[in-house]
Amino acid sequence: MKVPLLDLSAQHSGIREDLGAALVRVLEGGTYILGPEVGAFEQELALALGSRKVVGVSSGTDALLVSLMALGVKAGDEVITTPFSFFATTGCIARLGAKPVFSDIETGSFNLDPAAAVAKVSTNTKVFIPVHLFGRLASLPLTRLPIIEDAAQAIAAGPVKGKVACYSFFPSKNLGCLGDGGAVATNDDDLADAIALLRGHGSRPKYTHLRVGGNFRLDAIQAAVLRVKLPRLAGWTLERRRNADRYRAFFAAQPGIPPEVRLPSDSPDHIYNQFVIRVPRRDALREFLGKEGVGTEVYYPLPLHLQPCFEYLGYKKGSMPVAEKASEEVLALPIFPELTENQQQYVVERIAAFYEKG
Repeated sequence: MKVPLLDLSAQHSGIREDLGAALVRVLEGGTYILGPEVGAFEQELALALGSRKVVGVSSGTDALLVSLMALGVKAGDEVITTPFSFFATTGCIARLGAKPVFSDIETGSFNLDPAAAVAKVSTNTKVFIPVHLFGRLASLPLTRLPIIEDAAQAIAAGPVKGKVACYSFFPSKNLGCLGDGGAVATNDDDLADAIALLRGHGSRPKYTHLRVGGNFRLDAIQAAVLRVKLPRLAGWTLERRRNADRYRAFFAAQPGIPPEVRLPSDSPDHIYNQFVIRVPRRDALREFLGKEGVGTEVYYPLPLHLQPCFEYLGYKKGSMPVAEKASEEVLALPIFPELTENQQQYVVERIAAFYEKG
């Protein structure tokens, strides 16, 4: 049996006609960057998120970058964040000349430990960036400093609680477009206006530049695709949660699963962009599953504080023990909404077969 990590063709087959109509609408409308499609999507997403404002941008990475710029982060500032996330979370801090300050994660949630993060505050600390990793909401640090929520993997998991929340519409996300796209949500009108200004080179009016921004604009064709998918997001989220519950039942009933195989801790707001288990002999298990037709992924094999490009920060192996341990044990299993019961049963049976072999 073949069980891919993700099967977007299964999702798109059911909405092919609607997607086609949206693409034709953009083609005939003649506006391909920003414009009415983007404006309509921003309003619809704001309503879905319960947020005052949404600003569409070119990617989840640029959502983080433009948010940092709008909050005035500059060279010499410190930004506290997690070492266990996709590179963009920290890369955007470094691009502005600011200093990433890492704080370790919680064992159960994989999210930033909020109390430990607050203990890292210095006179140079400007912003916190906690990450809602794998679709589970992180507990936010108790601080008066601004918080940028990296919600790239957690669209609609909960309302915006920080200054801004940043979303990615990379195709593998719960709400994905047909390329790159992102958005920033906020309840601060002035901050939303600053982000909207910065995404178009800080230009207002045209060819008059009030600030040095960037080319962070959302394409109309991606907004049109997202408008087709957004009304279906809640249903897809329920199916992901159903699949997570089904995995738990199958693992509990399957002989041969060692106690060291640990499933992700659940919470009512977990939307399961990934279903990440912790396992012994992770790399060998992954190789075995690949040969058995099961797609998996490792998020993330090397924590950010140990990345070669951040060697100048002075972190060493052992600096973030919880994140480092997670990087050796995590394995993401298929969790997409169209995953069948038989496919899930097969995945669990193959995992049991690996450990029974010894």
